[in-house]
Amino acid sequence: IVDKRRPKANVSEVMNIIGDVKGKRAILIDDMIDTAGTITLAAQALKDAGATEVYACATHAVLSGPAVDRLNNSVIKSLVLTDSIQQPAEKNLDKMILVSVGPLMGDAIKLIMEHKPMSPLFDTRYDANKYKDK
Repeated sequence: IVDKRRPKANVSEVMNIIGDVKGKRAILIDDMIDTAGTITLAAQALKDAGATEVYACATHAVLSGPAVDRLNNSVIKSLVLTDSIQQPAEKNLDKMILVSVGPLMGDAIKLIMEHKPMSPLFDTRYDANKYKDK
């Protein structure tokens, strides 16, 4: 766990790392990457604390301002993002892996319109083909 503080918008400070990361691979999970300040500072802090590799993932990639440069120059080895926000090609990095949420969103809308529960979408073995019309 990386403890951070945000003194003002788009500014963060890494305060503490909770747990021993020395000699381990670290995975950062965040809801959104905007300017990439938080995630790159956290990644560097983990590396400085002895993590052998740092991976990151986030649901929403806003990638504004210096985000692409920060990510490109960071210690993050691989970055997994969803395509919930479409990005121009020039914001794609070699270390980025994009995961499509389109089928999941489509299935959610379909289940809602059919007044069916959405709980199957949260199963760990979600199958995008399960809800297609046959």
